[in-house]
Amino acid sequence: MKVLQFICSTGFYGAERWVLALSKHLPDSVSSELVVTLEPGTEELELVKQFKAIGKTHHIPMQGRFDLRAVSKLADLIQEQDIDIIHTHGYKSDILGVVAARKAGIPCVVTPHGFENAADLKLRLFIWLGCQSMRFADKVVPLSKQLMSDVEKFNISPDKLEYIQNGVDLSEVEAVRQTKTDKPKEKKTIGFVGQMISRKNIKAILDCFESLYKKRQDIELVLLGDGEDRPSLEAYSKTLASASDIHFLGFRNDRLQLLRDFDLFVMTSTLEGIPRCLMEACAMEIPVSAYDIAGIDQLITHNESGLLAPLHNSKQLEKDWERLLDDKALATSLAQNSKSFVEANFSAKRMADEYLELFEGILKESVNA
Repeated sequence: MKVLQFICSTGFYGAERWVLALSKHLPDSVSSELVVTLEPGTEELELVKQFKAIGKTHHIPMQGRFDLRAVSKLADLIQEQDIDIIHTHGYKSDILGVVAARKAGIPCVVTPHGFENAADLKLRLFIWLGCQSMRFADKVVPLSKQLMSDVEKFNISPDKLEYIQNGVDLSEVEAVRQTKTDKPKEKKTIGFVGQMISRKNIKAILDCFESLYKKRQDIELVLLGDGEDRPSLEAYSKTLASASDIHFLGFRNDRLQLLRDFDLFVMTSTLEGIPRCLMEACAMEIPVSAYDIAGIDQLITHNESGLLAPLHNSKQLEKDWERLLDDKALATSLAQNSKSFVEANFSAKRMADEYLELFEGILKESVNA
């Protein structure tokens, strides 16, 4: 079986790591290949570098952010490489991939990783088109129960919907976790990892940190990741009294080592699937404070494996940060519980086994059709 993973990548975030985890844990009987669109600024993708250890990689040149000529190029690639199934990730990939699959005569599986609550009208239209394209896929496989519910709103035939719970490769996290030390630090580190886009609501993190910083200066804020909102967020942070202790580090290859040294992992997203960065924080045994939204609530149970504040309740969020920074026993207990939960429920091997069964079923159906 030859499976082609297709993503229009702009960095190395949750979806890219997810593609790697799935492909790595599929059995040797599956030949995993990767195709990415090549756009300005994406010539040296970390995903491509790492995927080469798993299987073949390909690229489709694009003129601008959206180029319909990519459909024919992708269909040609599918036929040249004798691909059995294409698996798409993201609005643009879904649109191009579904059409190319039809043109090449192979099944297409779409995995939604999350929906953007964008304000820009053009982007919202583009997202809508991506969601509509799912109706023409052979299977749509959301990776969280909330995403499953969201997808149902797009009038997708129930027989096309399949739920496979998200998974993450925890082996690399555990290897780094084992190197953690208890060396005293001058400041406690509050940290975030992820894309800097509107639904991540990172300004709320900056505002909460600023408010807490006015009471105490034994803290620093470290933000890992990149995205379209980063310039405005950095500019805003420079206007704050806490600016000298706010660090935007961008994309980092030593991301897990930096995560390991967080004293607190924070999220203020307004919309999520099941965030991989949060899974990794749990697996790294870092205490978590976040807003209580769908997706996050599948990983964190309030007062059991982390602290969840009502969405946009910044006062409660700040209290939760203080509690976890100052109550060592509570923070340790919650972090241990979250680590155990993620290890028991979100392994990449279990996820890959379920996808293998799905792929085999689709191919069997196409042969019998």
